[in-house]
Amino acid sequence: MKIQELKKVIVSQREEIEEKSKKEKIIQREVDFLKLKKYLSLPNILLILGVRRCGKSVLSWQILKDLKNLPYINFDDERLFDFTSKDFDLLLQAFYELYGDFDYVVLDEPHNIQGWELFVNRLRRTKKVIITGSNSKLLSGELATHLTGRYIDFTLFPFSFREFLKFYDFSLSPEDAYSTKKEAQVKKFLEDYLSTGGFPERLIFGREILVRIYSDIVEKDILTRYKIKKKKTFKEMTRYLISNFSSEISLNKLKNIFGIKDVHTLKNWISFLESAYLIFILERFSFKLKEQFIAPKKVYCIDTGLAGVIGYKLMEDKGKLMENLVAVELLRRKSYWYNSWEIYYWKDHQQNEVDFVIKEGKDVVQLIQVCYDIEMYKTKEREIKSLLKASKELRCDNLTIINWDYYGEEEVQNQFEGGKKSKKFIKFIPLWRWLIEVEK
Repeated sequence: MKIQELKKVIVSQREEIEEKSKKEKIIQREVDFLKLKKYLSLPNILLILGVRRCGKSVLSWQILKDLKNLPYINFDDERLFDFTSKDFDLLLQAFYELYGDFDYVVLDEPHNIQGWELFVNRLRRTKKVIITGSNSKLLSGELATHLTGRYIDFTLFPFSFREFLKFYDFSLSPEDAYSTKKEAQVKKFLEDYLSTGGFPERLIFGREILVRIYSDIVEKDILTRYKIKKKKTFKEMTRYLISNFSSEISLNKLKNIFGIKDVHTLKNWISFLESAYLIFILERFSFKLKEQFIAPKKVYCIDTGLAGVIGYKLMEDKGKLMENLVAVELLRRKSYWYNSWEIYYWKDHQQNEVDFVIKEGKDVVQLIQVCYDIEMYKTKEREIKSLLKASKELRCDNLTIINWDYYGEEEVQNQFEGGKKSKKFIKFIPLWRWLIEVEK
């Protein structure tokens, strides 16, 4: 490439971001900015990962908002199609000519260029580098090979419900939690959030943009990058997984449905979907690693809005939607604040199931059930029974049922303590409260 062409791309991309920040409403993300910026002073590379279009580039600008001239380039640009590893020195020269001397630089989706990690390794010796990308394995894997112990990775998610409310300038004071009017308003927002999701661009361009985001993830981040030959089968399997969010899956079942002979192909495909952050897989909890490994897994979609426009099924099962939303929120909290968490689900041989098991260190610290209508007697009885069985087996008394309406705490008799009855307390909390009341 010619240096003048590079300069045009750099300047136009910067103008695009500046124009976006003026015209569109930019929400301050709820991440720990001081902590992220501190990572850059070590000197480490800060790797911001996450699904395509979740706001990674904007976050990098928010972290370095005090800098007037910030060298930035996004390699996911058709004008850089001919860019090769030989052009990295030209890029550095273009930055110097445009901005003079600089301490920080942001590289967006650099893994599109072969040999990028070698350039970053050289660059980090004199500069503080932020890299953003939508493929966890390509980025962290290649960096790990060349930069052992010299980078910190952080995963960003689409808007949380708290950020979603902030976008609409809706706030709740402690007193508002007792207001019937405010509760009705926040539930209306939650209905919208459940059905259309938290992608920032969805709030600006409408639900239709989700189809484009999904297409870009599948086509650009997976099919093209991994050179998958059975494109039609892969797309069908992807839609099947997204349609069955909040459900158990097994490789043997998928193998039979799609006529795939080699189970390793399926493992690779699912791994590609995970690395692009389109889906998440939770393992069934067991103290025995072998049982945990062979048991069915549960699949969740990164965004309930995306699941709604892509999945085969209608979105009538609000309980499944709520469970998917809670799964993503737990993963978000793990990434942002509780890095030591491990998240699983639990199920015994009698098919008693607990949606989420949170483990910290050697201990299970919380058990969470999610259901829509806890007022139905059979539903409540089933959810409590499973919680109590898991409480005994996993030795955890922190029990929560997230539902749509009911708030309170109930004392129940646990009949699974070796023949002895013991008292347990279960906290019931509406989904909107649980999503808002997070301790950071």
